[in-house]
Parts: sequence; C-alpha cells; structure tokens
Amino acid sequence: MAICEITGKGKMYGHNVSFSQRKTRKVFKPNVQKRTFMVDGQKVRLNVSTSALRTLRKKGLIK
Repeated sequence: MAICEITGKGKMYGHNVSFSQRKTRKVFKPNVQKRTFMVDGQKVRLNVSTSALRTLRKKGLIK
C-alpha cells in the first residue's frame, strides 16, 4: 500500500542509530494518501505521495 501510483515512490531501508552507535534496521515509508482525481470525466481513486500532490498543484494540474 505504501507505493505512490504516479511516481512509484516506495519504502526505503536504513538504520536507526542510537547514541552508542548501535544500528538496528528501519523502514522509511513515504507519506501516501488516497485521493480521487477526474480523468476523462471519470473518478479515479489513486494512492499518491504528498510530494507528488505538491508537484501537481505547483504545475496547475489540480486545484
């Protein structure tokens, strides 16, 4: 579910690093929201990352 259907952005892996420099595995998930868009007069529901929403608003493709 944590995959943007426009940009393809998905989860990334890394480490939590404590003060004592112990490293444990961590998953970084993108902020994905369900949004409804009008495409050719039909409502389409997509999982879109918030960074993609900002870009679409900046380009004027959505209000």
